[in-house]
Amino acid sequence: MNTYFPPTTHYRMRITVGEHSVRHIRSIVRSLLTEWELAELVDAVELGVTELVTNVVRHVPDRRCEVVVLRTAGVRVEVTDGSPQRPFLCGALVSDAEGGRGLVLLGAVADKWGVAGVAGGGKTVWFECGVPDSTA
Repeated sequence: MNTYFPPTTHYRMRITVGEHSVRHIRSIVRSLLTEWELAELVDAVELGVTELVTNVVRHVPDRRCEVVVLRTAGVRVEVTDGSPQRPFLCGALVSDAEGGRGLVLLGAVADKWGVAGVAGGGKTVWFECGVPDSTA
C-alpha cells in the first residue's frame, strides 16, 4: 500500500535567536525552497530572512520570535516578536554606517513587505517573493 504525503506548504518555528541562529535559519529556508522547487528564490529569501532575524537579535530584548515560511504563488516569510517597536526606514544613509540598511535591502529583494501589529503586543514583519517571470 502506497501512502501519499502531500508536500509541505509551510514551516513554522518558535525560537530564541542568538548570533549564530541566522545561519541555521538560512539553511532551513534553502532546504524548503529546494524541496518546493523554488530554488530561483533562494538568494532573495535568504537575504530577507537574514535581515528580519538579525533585527530580532539586535533589537528585541528577549530575542524570542516565530519564523513562518509559507509557500504561496511564491514565498511569504513572517517574523513575529514581542517587541512593540516597529522597524523604520532610515532617512539618509551614511556611507560608513554600521547599520540601517536592512529594510532597504529587504525592499530591493522582495516584491512587497510590511509590518502588522499583533494582538496583545508585538509585531510581525513579513515579505513576499514571487516566482520570476520565465517568459522575459
